Amino acid sequence: MELTYSELSTTGPVRQNNEDKPGFWKPEGNEERLNLGALAIMADGVGGLGHGEVASGLAVEAALSKFKEITVRTDAKAALWQVLNAANLAVYDASMKNRDNGRMATTFTASMLRNNEVTIGHVGDCRVYLIQNGQIRKLTTDHTYAALQVKLGLISEHDAMSSEMRCVLTRNLGHNPVVQVDFYSVLVHAGDRLVQCTDGMHSCVTETEILEIAAKQPPDEACRSLVALAERRGTEDNVSVQVIQIEQVEQVMFYRGLPMYQKESNLSMSNEIQPGQVLDGRFQINDTICRGGMAAVFKATDIKTNQIVAIKAPFMRYESDPAFFSRFKQEEEIGVALNHPYILNIMRVEEKSRPYMVMEYLEGQTLDQLLNVIKPLPVQDALKFASRICEALDYMHKQKVVHRDLKPQNIMVCNDGTIRVMDFGIAKAAGKRRITFVGFSPAMGTPDYMAPEQVKGKRGDERTDIYSLGAMLYEMVTGATPFEGANAYVVMNSRLSGDPVAPRKLNKEISPEVEEIILHSMERNPVERYPDAASMKAELDAPETVKLTGRNERLQAPNLTLSSGRQWVHILLYVLIPIFVFGMLFLLTRHH
Repeated sequence: MELTYSELSTTGPVRQNNEDKPGFWKPEGNEERLNLGALAIMADGVGGLGHGEVASGLAVEAALSKFKEITVRTDAKAALWQVLNAANLAVYDASMKNRDNGRMATTFTASMLRNNEVTIGHVGDCRVYLIQNGQIRKLTTDHTYAALQVKLGLISEHDAMSSEMRCVLTRNLGHNPVVQVDFYSVLVHAGDRLVQCTDGMHSCVTETEILEIAAKQPPDEACRSLVALAERRGTEDNVSVQVIQIEQVEQVMFYRGLPMYQKESNLSMSNEIQPGQVLDGRFQINDTICRGGMAAVFKATDIKTNQIVAIKAPFMRYESDPAFFSRFKQEEEIGVALNHPYILNIMRVEEKSRPYMVMEYLEGQTLDQLLNVIKPLPVQDALKFASRICEALDYMHKQKVVHRDLKPQNIMVCNDGTIRVMDFGIAKAAGKRRITFVGFSPAMGTPDYMAPEQVKGKRGDERTDIYSLGAMLYEMVTGATPFEGANAYVVMNSRLSGDPVAPRKLNKEISPEVEEIILHSMERNPVERYPDAASMKAELDAPETVKLTGRNERLQAPNLTLSSGRQWVHILLYVLIPIFVFGMLFLLTRHH
């Protein structure tokens, strides 16, 4: 199996030391790689028992050492059992030798990638996700009390993300001389991605967000983006993630007891587009710009016009997926119909041998990348960016197109000083049929920028884009997203019951007039926002003309007590139901 591997582990915004420990090893030799495979490990030391960072470090070191000692082809599950048993005894023995310093333990998840299969040995609450065919699937089950409550139907997955019981482990490694391990196996293909992370990540970031980031970005960039998102959400734990892109797999078959391997590659042995070829006799593919989980983007030359273009092409295995194809086709149709200097230009190509989009080639960076370097932006610069986006929205809305997923990642800041609005994957256009997507729902955008009506599951209209632009402007001038929370659900629900902190409390350089513009665009009730993008642009271009209405004085902090109260109800029911059941059994027994 050929892999591209990346990892990132940080202390997070609260902790002083890092108790997480990722590990990875793959053999250099081809024969050893075929027989043994690669091993990716994620351990999270249990801080409450003391020396969590020592426990996770010992476990990973012992596991990798044991894995390297395996010299002959061994059943994957048996090999993983050796690995986890060695890790468990290393931590347990160290605890016994230093009893005065307290017991040690760690969570431990190891993924063994061999041929065309991933086998997982799992103890604790780290998670492994598989991204395959444009969908994300959680492969492991958390060994926590909150996860047990979910299984029993006492709380929802939503409530489990913020439950205090999610930190209570029901199983760990190193506490006892014998460890109980869950094993999982799954077949994989070239192009699939594996994401392995600690609870500091998955308690704050949703599966949909992991899919959105890990499927579209290279592994190293995806790791940085995921960690940054978890830290921005205010995670209270260390944050660690591993992203593994599977480039090539070998299907193993046995002939007279001997293994035979057949390669399956994302590029070779397939008809995927590659640099050097000429597509449809017209587009000379020069280079790969980026390769995501479902599509690749190439730099190409249009031989017909001698123009440099960008070509986005889905991988062959997704072309037969009706939902993906419909979304891809709709994005192309909307892009071709729009013609504005601040909207990404998608060119019409009449005859194509396969699905792909031809777009203008841009040099620059996304607004999101810019904000990672400079935050907050100078107020005047932020107003100029917002004004240009408004101009694009005004044109778009007049063409009966609503973007519905405006966010800094979908705004390109070009080297020539212009901007482009991109990605119309979930846009709503007049006369277009509704498409169902994997994720929150087709009506929803990205949690940090979505409007309250989207949280309620409504499809939204032009004022939905205005709210999202207001949220982006808020971040540009304050350096923070409008709502913070422990996870995406808290972030989304906050805007239903309250308003963001007044921008001028975060940045005194913001004028009262600019604050008024932001709060006007982010009114919870769509009717109270700007009626159209042109009205908002007029005030962005001349903030000195804005009339102050005291919006900053009427702001209400989000009220999340209802959610907390619901958790107490679940806990109370969990205590009372068994008492009631046993009481009834006792009475029935006495009656008989």
